[in-house]
Amino acid sequence: MFAKSYVLLLVTVIIYAGNLLVGKAISDLSPITVTFCRLLIAFVVLLPLGLRQIRETHAVYKKEWKPLVGMSITGIILFNFFVYLALNYTSSTNAGIVEATTPIFTVLLGFFFLKERLHRFQLLGMLLSLFGAIWVISKGSWEMIQTLQMNIGDIFMLIAVLLWSIYTIIVKQHNSKFPVYGSLLIMMGLGVLVLFPFALLEWINGVNPPLTIKSFIGLLYLGIFPSIIALMFWNRAVQDIGASTASIFLNLLPVFTTVGAVLFLGEKIIVSQLVGGAIVIIGVLLTTKKKKKSLKKVDEQNIEAEV
Repeated sequence: MFAKSYVLLLVTVIIYAGNLLVGKAISDLSPITVTFCRLLIAFVVLLPLGLRQIRETHAVYKKEWKPLVGMSITGIILFNFFVYLALNYTSSTNAGIVEATTPIFTVLLGFFFLKERLHRFQLLGMLLSLFGAIWVISKGSWEMIQTLQMNIGDIFMLIAVLLWSIYTIIVKQHNSKFPVYGSLLIMMGLGVLVLFPFALLEWINGVNPPLTIKSFIGLLYLGIFPSIIALMFWNRAVQDIGASTASIFLNLLPVFTTVGAVLFLGEKIIVSQLVGGAIVIIGVLLTTKKKKKSLKKVDEQNIEAEV
């Protein structure tokens, strides 16, 4: 089961790297319009599959509506909005490196809300990862760190990371209660309803440029791959192996994003990004080291109990 979850997570991270690259490529569209169109496309694709599940298990959704609303607001609406807002001001490479700090926030939220213990290695790892993220954001300039003159796009990306960590914690606690397609359809539908007035206001005021073939293809990718396929894979993996362990795979995000940014967007990599990215990954590995050992012990105890 774990091997299958690891494959799902690897595919998920590749799709999420594509999300950052495509989001950067169509950043001439506003974040609200991109998020709304992405969710609308996903809603239409999911409608035939999700509607049937909702009819068959509607009592579950009525009883457990709060977690669905929470997942929709954090992981579907606000996370995507802040990611595309960040990409208007920062590079996809920076966004990928900052997003790699997600496990740190997930472990912290697990400590406060799930009462999970923190160890010295985890605390050291958190400090290293946060330092690495700040190093990337500041482009390795101590003066910029001291005066807090950082790229606002990187700050928006940090907000997105925090929102995704909250979403992951909710998924771990509640996702097993819902059928896959039905829950995704409801979350996408909520996102469409919330964002439609804001998107309509932008269209009336002519905020966005005319839709091009490139933008349309990009929106199709965002609406199908990150919104449906990657989200299903992520939720399943989190349900199987846990939020903190699943988040470790986001360490690979800077690698895939950086390669894609160089090949497809013509972005240039600077030394501070490489150094900061390496520090982030080392810090995250330290943060999750104790966690993996604890999970292994729990699994061994469960096997012995079953025997």
